[in-house]
Amino acid sequence: MRERPTLRIPLGILGLLAALTAYGVAVATFAPPLIGRWPALAQAVVYVVLGVVWLLPLRRFLIWMETGRWG
Repeated sequence: MRERPTLRIPLGILGLLAALTAYGVAVATFAPPLIGRWPALAQAVVYVVLGVVWLLPLRRFLIWMETGRWG
């Protein structure tokens, strides 16, 4: 357990918000031209997958925010 506050958590939250915003803008910009003519069900699957993909690196990032180590 931490005994002193660190800047990792507030900076990590700001970094996470910035990264998620950039990811959302990238998906909203580049996905529609690529899949816009696909059937709605196929588009829904792509958007669900893209909506879950950002969770993959989140565990290690949260560990870093809490401990200062990546693993």
